[in-house]
Amino acid sequence: MIQTIGIDFGTTNSVVALRHDDGTVTTLRHGASDVFRTVLCFWAEQTRGRIELHHRAGPAAIEAYLEDPLDSRLIMSMKTYLAQKSFTETNVFGRMFTLEALVATFLRALLTDAPTAPRIVVGRPVRFAGEFADDAFGAERLAAACAEAGLPDVTLMLEPAAAGARFAATLTEPATVLIGDFGGGTSDFSLLRFDPRAGVTPLGHAGIGIAGDVFDFRIIDHAISPLLGRDDLYRVMGKQMPIPAEFFAGFARWHRLSLMRAPRTLRAIEEVARTATHPDRLRHLLALIEHGAGYALYQAVSSAKAALSAAEETMLRFRHQDFVVERPLTRAAFEAWIAPDLARMGATIDQALADAGLPPAAVDRVFLTGGTAFVPAVRKLFADRFGAERLVGGGEFVSVAEGLALG
Repeated sequence: MIQTIGIDFGTTNSVVALRHDDGTVTTLRHGASDVFRTVLCFWAEQTRGRIELHHRAGPAAIEAYLEDPLDSRLIMSMKTYLAQKSFTETNVFGRMFTLEALVATFLRALLTDAPTAPRIVVGRPVRFAGEFADDAFGAERLAAACAEAGLPDVTLMLEPAAAGARFAATLTEPATVLIGDFGGGTSDFSLLRFDPRAGVTPLGHAGIGIAGDVFDFRIIDHAISPLLGRDDLYRVMGKQMPIPAEFFAGFARWHRLSLMRAPRTLRAIEEVARTATHPDRLRHLLALIEHGAGYALYQAVSSAKAALSAAEETMLRFRHQDFVVERPLTRAAFEAWIAPDLARMGATIDQALADAGLPPAAVDRVFLTGGTAFVPAVRKLFADRFGAERLVGGGEFVSVAEGLALG
């Protein structure tokens, strides 16, 4: 029998963990994987004179999108918008969906094969993503989405505290631990005191809306966008003007790409291309948007970023029709691009220490989880403050869900 279900609803990937009667924890498998991509794909079909809306979630959503990118709508990074009051609903093939309804649709698919349990614990970040994020509002919307998915009585738990609960199970003596939890949209840090006899005492928290997606954005902004006309000029009433920056702000953030397929945006890009210094570059941009090739580009960028965690240099390769990218990327260049983000991340770590009233020397262990924890420059932030010998990891993609099930 299952006692608790832990749901790590992530920006990029989601994981479900199950706590059994005997206290053991397993993850809900999706085929051969522990993780389930946080993606929805919608498409419309006409049947007997009626328009019927269909959808898929997770890997099946990606497959459906790649089969017909022009006539489908890919919804990604839903978690990014939870704390944004400006996002209320969106039109999907003539049907309006609130954000809560989209998240609920995804959660129902995520839990299709999950057993029932008397207790459900869902993770939430310390700080939600977004420049003007309202954290209380984000937590309310997450709970509302769970209720709409048929989960009315969930417990919300801070994601880094959940990761800490998993790590605590390995401790045999009291320790003060800093948990660094890196998702796709947020990075959260919690200082916790673990005592095998007395339990867990929260000491301090801090978080920031910078994580893996922002690092991907930096690569696209520096290595790809210039090839698509970002730094070029166009003529307006005889004057040379820079190409509108909003073309690339949207393109470089993968969860906003579908919004760029609006006819108004496409017409604006085509209009600018007519008088641009390099019109072919903007027309490459148009083709990528219109043909739904952005997802493949983001995959290539993400793979290159991952490769730089193990090597000093890699090759970023991408091809769509006659737009070809073969650019060497160095770890040094990547680290220079993300340096401002790393500085803000480091300040947030210091903020967590200040919130706990502790110096770095008082921290016994630093447990890092999430894919961004593999980035050498990120690990260096912690090694410089606490010493490399105190850094530990493990279960980078499932530790939060497992901790939620234990929490």
